[in-house]
Amino acid sequence: MLRSRCLTSCRPLVRHYATAPGPHALVFLEHRGGVIDSGSLSALTAAQKLGGQVSGLIVGAPEEVQAAVRSAKKLSGLSSLLHASSSQYAAQVPELVSPLLERVLSSDSPFTHVVSAHSSFAKSLLPRVAAKLDAPAVSDVTSLEHDASSNSTTFTRPIYAGNAIATVRAPQSIPIKFFTVRSTAFPAATSQDSAQVEEKQIDAVEVADPPTQHVKTDLTKSDRPELGVASRIVSGGRALKNAETFKSTLEPLADALGAAIGASRAAVDAGYCDNSLQVGQTGKVVAPELYIAIGISGAIQHLAGMKDSKLIVAINKDPEAPIFQVADVGLVADLYEAVPELVQKLKSQ
Repeated sequence: MLRSRCLTSCRPLVRHYATAPGPHALVFLEHRGGVIDSGSLSALTAAQKLGGQVSGLIVGAPEEVQAAVRSAKKLSGLSSLLHASSSQYAAQVPELVSPLLERVLSSDSPFTHVVSAHSSFAKSLLPRVAAKLDAPAVSDVTSLEHDASSNSTTFTRPIYAGNAIATVRAPQSIPIKFFTVRSTAFPAATSQDSAQVEEKQIDAVEVADPPTQHVKTDLTKSDRPELGVASRIVSGGRALKNAETFKSTLEPLADALGAAIGASRAAVDAGYCDNSLQVGQTGKVVAPELYIAIGISGAIQHLAGMKDSKLIVAINKDPEAPIFQVADVGLVADLYEAVPELVQKLKSQ
């Protein structure tokens, strides 16, 4: 009887499928005087929600970049940090910074997402670079979710002054997904001394004949908390009549609470205060623990910038004012009587 013998080893057939690389986000870290902006810290938190690697990019003047790099290397969630310094980056202008970002995102780039805070500078920079790379950009993102199986990312963003939420899906066919995030929707990333971040210096891209030149920067200096990140805000509207009344009414209350001062667009347009204090769709979007609206009717434009506040207190003599529809605590009273009395009670505690 003959027996057949297997001359070759029998192994199971294994098929190997190519898998898309995991997300790798590049976060543009803005800074001022070497201090990382709070909005960029929120952008870093948003980038971590993609579930992949997160790198940071810092640009600026040579004397400021090193200080910013030292701070950024302590941020939790960063895996690597790129930085470029040049005198052209001292006052960051989108036309001067965009060539550098384009080079970083060249064809052999590992980055799948580019993230930034929804700041004035980033709103000019990211769409510019995205257009150059023939990619779309999603702005003012409030939540995101990355699907590793389809390599797509789904974003939500407010539209129609916050009265509706749009859901936007960026599919796998988009190689680099650009988006800015609303800083109040994501907590700021924390620092830790044990963070291990790989640092790499990259060459600046000098623009020989810049089409735009920076002339000057005017900053409003104040000892009060910064409006965009303050935990307590006292805001005034058109009912405060003039700049002197605006100041004399709001400042004592803000001092008693340790709060920042804000304003409605109507108050800013009337010249009561600087436009850096404007809260609303065309101003700053805030979400403090306490927001006190004094003499503000509650136009849709203003509500879009503050309705995510944890506790909203409204003082207005008009019981039909729209602000009461979103207020947690409402007081129908003359603000010139109610506010001084409130200040007195706070000081007596």
